[in-house]
Amino acid sequence: MKHLFLVLLSTGLCMTGFGQTDSTQRHIQISGYGDVYYQYNFNQNATDNKTSFTNSQNAFELGMASVKFQGQYQKTGFVADLGFGRREQEFAYNDEGIVAAVKQLYVDYAFSDHFMLTMGSFATHMGWELVDPTGNVNYSMSYCFSYGPFFHTGLKADLSFGKWTAMVGVFDPTDHKTSFYDKYSGMINNRKNIGAQVTFAPSQAVKMYLNYLEGKDSSGTVNNQIDPILTWQVTPQFNVVLCEYFSLYKAPNTSAQNWTSSALYLDYTFTPHFGLALRTEYFTDKDGVIPFSDADPVTYSGGANIWSFTLSGNIHLGQLTVIPEFRIDHADQTIFNKASGAPTQSTARVLVGAYYTF
Repeated sequence: MKHLFLVLLSTGLCMTGFGQTDSTQRHIQISGYGDVYYQYNFNQNATDNKTSFTNSQNAFELGMASVKFQGQYQKTGFVADLGFGRREQEFAYNDEGIVAAVKQLYVDYAFSDHFMLTMGSFATHMGWELVDPTGNVNYSMSYCFSYGPFFHTGLKADLSFGKWTAMVGVFDPTDHKTSFYDKYSGMINNRKNIGAQVTFAPSQAVKMYLNYLEGKDSSGTVNNQIDPILTWQVTPQFNVVLCEYFSLYKAPNTSAQNWTSSALYLDYTFTPHFGLALRTEYFTDKDGVIPFSDADPVTYSGGANIWSFTLSGNIHLGQLTVIPEFRIDHADQTIFNKASGAPTQSTARVLVGAYYTF
């Protein structure tokens, strides 16, 4: 793997140099980051985290080393976005070997200023958060992000008309870079998903998204997901995001089941070097779609409603960002555990994350 990384890096550097002397202005841009974190759980239990990427207790952890190559020549472009580390392994949980290091890999062609086609593997349009901590104001992840899709592999068309933009795409099964084999069901699955997004920006301060995803897995279960998002830049320092998420499952010969999430993000920048971000989320899974691990088998009846509050600082020191964070989650059932194994309805933790960008 390290040899592949060095080959890609050296190739990118060579192509960058070529672009500086070639009259056609071909060029490659290289960017990336590395992130690390420390977390302490007050229940002293590493399994109390029911969301993605921060599954540890009283430990210093490596997140991900990421490098991104972007190329553009006239109307064509490509992105090769690679990641190495535990965060990427969890992100690409269906993949094995070197394929798991590919976060995104796609090519695109802009037919005009209003129409572009993209083919490959790319981050999902669903939800508000991203796999890269550099794109989030909180370091830990929401329930909505963790149980929604991470990425799609397929073909999408982007349309842009002034204040309105739209996307429609056809994708392989969610979170697969190949559709041929589902290692969990042991079945071949080449069914396609349909995704769409409509965006309306009535002003520079307000933007509204309506996201949609529909597909069927190898067992025949149909999943419809709808995700409206509202963003409001109240002032240059204060930003508000409201994200609603509805995920409806219908298996053959069974009643429909669903989980929903309502998340509010408040982000205030006090100075160029310091800001605070509050995320509050209400996640409800009354039908028991999500199997929470380590829930008390005596009192847990399946399904849980969870309130989650996360307060994060954003300290910017040049290209280094430090994120001290406090988080508390409370459920209406005993899905968390103390160090002794005793079931409890709540968990709290402190975390310090840091990432360096280049």
